[in-house]
Formats: sequence, C-alpha cells, structure tokens
Amino acid sequence: MNNTIEPTRRAKNELLLPRPVRHERGENSPKQSCIEPLDGREVAHPGMEFRLQAAGRGNTQWLEEFSGRLNRLSPYRLKPELHTRMRLASPSCRTQTSSHIKVRGEGKSIKTQYIRRFNILISSSSPRPSRPSIPREEREKRPSCLLTLLLVITLGWLGHPAGALAQAGADIPKRPEALKFPPLTYEPPDAAQYRVPLKSGPVAYVVPGRELPLVNIVIQVHTGRYLEPDGKEGLAELTGDLLARGGTKSKTAEALEERLAFLAADLNSSVGDDQGAVSLSLLSKDLDEGLAILREVLTAPRFQEDKIALLKQQMLQEMEQRNDDPQGIEGRELGFLAYGDTFWENHYSTAASVKSITRDDLEKFHQQWFHPDNFVVAVSGDFDRDDMTRKLEALFTNWPFPGEKPPPIPAKTTMAPRGVYLVDKDVPQGRVSILLPGIRRDNPDYFSVMVMNDILGGGGFTSRIMSSVRSDEGLAYSAYSTFPGGTYYAPPFIAGFQSKSRTVTYAVSIVLREMKKLMDAPASEAELNTSKSGFIDRFPHNFASKAQIAGILAQEEFTGRYAREPEYWRGYRARVKAVTAADIQRVAKKYLAPDNAVILIVGNKAEVSKQLPAHPMELKDITSGPITDVPLRDPLTMKPMK
Repeated sequence: MNNTIEPTRRAKNELLLPRPVRHERGENSPKQSCIEPLDGREVAHPGMEFRLQAAGRGNTQWLEEFSGRLNRLSPYRLKPELHTRMRLASPSCRTQTSSHIKVRGEGKSIKTQYIRRFNILISSSSPRPSRPSIPREEREKRPSCLLTLLLVITLGWLGHPAGALAQAGADIPKRPEALKFPPLTYEPPDAAQYRVPLKSGPVAYVVPGRELPLVNIVIQVHTGRYLEPDGKEGLAELTGDLLARGGTKSKTAEALEERLAFLAADLNSSVGDDQGAVSLSLLSKDLDEGLAILREVLTAPRFQEDKIALLKQQMLQEMEQRNDDPQGIEGRELGFLAYGDTFWENHYSTAASVKSITRDDLEKFHQQWFHPDNFVVAVSGDFDRDDMTRKLEALFTNWPFPGEKPPPIPAKTTMAPRGVYLVDKDVPQGRVSILLPGIRRDNPDYFSVMVMNDILGGGGFTSRIMSSVRSDEGLAYSAYSTFPGGTYYAPPFIAGFQSKSRTVTYAVSIVLREMKKLMDAPASEAELNTSKSGFIDRFPHNFASKAQIAGILAQEEFTGRYAREPEYWRGYRARVKAVTAADIQRVAKKYLAPDNAVILIVGNKAEVSKQLPAHPMELKDITSGPITDVPLRDPLTMKPMK
C-alpha cells in the first residue's frame, strides 16, 4: 500500500507535518485520505489536534504507519498505542476503522482519547525542552559516554571482592534449559463470583474491567443446525446471519448498519451446528443505545427480503464450488465416515433446500429458539456490576413471544468399517485423515488421552508424528493428530497430513507405526514432562482478559459442565500432573488400534497407487480392510455422482 507520509524536521525540535495527500483508489488503498492540523499550523506542538480522514480499505495499516512515523519524528517523544477494530460498513465504503489511541509522553500516560471518525488528539503536558546547542569545540573537550561507562564499570568491579563476582558467575547456568524458576502461583477465577442468575431468564457472567472504555456482550443461544426441519437445510445459517444484517422493526438493514458505524459498534450473529450467538461490542458511553438496538435485534428482526435473496444467492454460489477445494471434500467425507450418512451433522444444505426457505421460515425458527430461557450471557468491560445487572434484567424482561426449549442434541453415531477410502481428485498432493473412534470429555480417561495425543501428534514439533513424518523423512510440511473430548457426542481421533501423491502410502505407514510404538512401550520421562508442563504453563492464558474470563465461564454454564463439575478448572492442573507414563500406554492400547483405522485419502488415485522406489508399498499393505473408491458428490444435491 502506497500511503506515503513523510514528515520532515523544520528545526531541531519541530516536526513539519505532511501536506494533505490524496490517494488513488486501489484495492488496498483508502479512497481518500489526508492528515491536516486543525489549527492551520504546520509545526507540531503540545496539545496539537490532527484530523486523519480516511475511507475504504487499508485504513488500519495507514493509521499505524502515520502514528509510527509520528512517534519516531516527534520532538515530544509521543508514543501512540493503537488498538484498531475493523467492521463492515456501507457498500460505498467497504470498511471503516475505529482506533483507540493512548498517548504517552516522558514515561507516563498523558491523555487517553477514543478516536471516532478518525480524529486524533495528541497532547503532551510536559514536552521535553529543547537543549541548548553546544559548540563542537566544547563537545570534543568533554569525556565520551563510552569512557564514562567504562570508568563506572571498572570502579564497580574494584569495589566488589573477587569471590563475590565468581560466585555470581557460578550461579548462572551454562545452558538456558538449566535455568530454574519458582513455581507459578495462579488460581483461575471463581465462577460464583461472576455468576448472576437473572430474574428474566438467562444466567449471566458479569466481569467488570476498567482498562478500556468498551463493553463486550455475548449471548449464547441453545439452538443450532441440528434443529433444522428436513428439507430446510441452511435455515439455521440464514437465520443466524440475518439477525444482525437484515435490519430490525424500526430500522432497515442499511439504517442499522449506518447507525452501528456511527457508534463504532460491532454487532454480529451466527448459528452453528449446536449453538447460536449474538454479540455486541461498543463504547461504554453508548451502552444504553447499544442495548436498545440489541433488544430489537433479538425480539424484532426485520429479515429484509433483499438481504435474504442476496444471502441465498451467495450460498448457492458457494455450493457450486464445493468440489473445487480438496480440503472441503476431505472434511465432508470425514464426517460421513466418522458419524454415518444419517447423522444430523451430515445433513448439508442443497440447492433445493435453500431455494425453499422463506421469510416465514426464518421468523418461525427465530421465535422458536431465541428466547431468554435459552440464553447464557457473557458481559465484560467498563461498567459497574450492579448497574449492568439492572440493564440486563431490562434487556430480557417482557419477551414478546414464548419460545421453546430445544430437545437434546442427538449423539448416536456410526463409524465406517476399517479400510482405505479413496476419493479420486486430480491434485498434486494427497490429503490423508486416519480415523478411530473417539471419546466424550466426561470420560474418566480424558486427561490421560489428552496428554497421550499431545505426545503422539498434538504437540507440534515435540510430537512423534511431526518428528517422524516431517523432520526425519521430509514427507509433509505438517503432520498432526487430534483427540478432542466431545461435549455432546464423541468426535473421532484423527491423524492427518498432506504429502505428494507417491509418498502418501509410505507416510501413512509411518503414522500407524508411531501409534503402535506408543502402545508397545511407555512414553519417555522427557516426553511426559514436556507435554504436562505445556498444558500447565499455558493454563493461565485461558483467562488472560476479562472477555476471556466471561466467555469461558459462560461456555461452562452453557454446556452444563458447571452444574456437574463446578470446580473443573480449579482441579485441571492437578489432574494433568497426575497422568503417568503407565496411563499413557494404557489409553494408547485402549483407543489407538492401527489395525482398525479408517483411512481417508483425497488425491490422484493413479499417482497414489504407484509405489515409491525407495519404499515399495501398496495401499493394501497399510490396512487389513478393503480399499473403497468414494465418488465425488454432486455439489448441489450432495448425492454421490456415478
């Protein structure tokens, strides 16, 4: 992006501002942008106010570039710290940027100003005074800084006994891995401290934080794709997208979008497989207006007809491209193999189902499931807890429709028989997924399985699969395994990689070999300690911000684990520490069965079937089951093509 800003110095302690610059329209450039001082002066001075005008793409990078150069060239050593947020605006202005600038001078915070409409206030209460000019002759007579530093160091060294210096050097280990640190003392937040059961229905987790003048609200909704009626696949996605994008009773979609842009607010909505969400982020001073908008979005969405037609058209266009992406093919066929053709997660939208969806269908789906009794709320940011609680009560009271309680999420799955399943797709690399039955997260073996998988393939470069397939053999850029504990049903264990077609079979044999090695012998002490330390050391990052705290606690409430196990997070690290090498081998024997693996390959069949000269091996050598050709599916009907 060529948004060039070149301030130059007019005098020793003055910053010459750039003249307003117009930029040509380009894909990555603002439509029009300039910087100008509001008081007409060209030289930077304390308290000077700049106006940055920009519209179109690329504003964030341009703003950062301007602030960075201002920081380097300013005589007042101002340090703008940018926190930018992008949001969708009107079609004529694809994106707009709101920025929060914290200006620091002389090591302390001088002023904080939230920027809207690209107004930047830069102030300094005590600018560094200009030093008097020193003649060259005088400077040469003065001792250099380096000489002074050497003198100080020498005097300090002479003032310490040699034994003390030697002892200090002896305390420093020769290698960084020998460094010792005291144990990390950290306790996760207490959910009960933030949990607020609202009289109007939802349970809310209210987490105040005054760091920034922002409020974040996330409403989690018990709904999902599993509730779509037969023949209406795609209804959940359409409803979720259009809640926030299709207007409200009092505002058209365009008016709503324009008002949110003026408030620098971010409103989003979606419905996934087993959960929906509506979120709002905005300035705390605009909270009351934001809550009024949120209430109308939740209770009276407009579902504007032209927005419905546009989104349906986009969905149909995406369908037509389903077979263009081998990763998408792999993901869909993996689901069919792992769960069975009739499982609800494999009910994909089709051209017929999307075309059949009407505005009445969206309104019915919305009023069935978007009710406070189905909500769990996470709120964080700049507010008083009691005041926010009152506002949330008002937000959800006197709901205009009754709603329904959703049924339990179906959990019965059927995995395909063992064997190799080959999807013939003319691509240079084969995509491979090796599947085995998985577990739910309430399984007693969950923590042992978690550590076992981390050693096998979940730990990146410290894991065995990555080391063998990538580091030792150079067969793939990335090789991994996942063994997630499912919340409502058991997702499969997956080991996967991409490799050029002729090396696919050999790479599969290496992964299966690593699985068997973990079954046959205990993991080493080093592997066990590395894995457990990783989980324990990363643990505090789950709660690094107020928004994360509110979100993770609300999710525990939403999935029901808080009711069953309220002390889960407090006991997390102790349960990780308790995993032994014997536990790793035990669960490997129990859950890793290479002979029963379902192996999915998406790639060029003719090339994959060829043998590698250095490692002659056929597909039948990596499985005890049959080799099955899986046809591509018609992208518009999802029926296998013959």
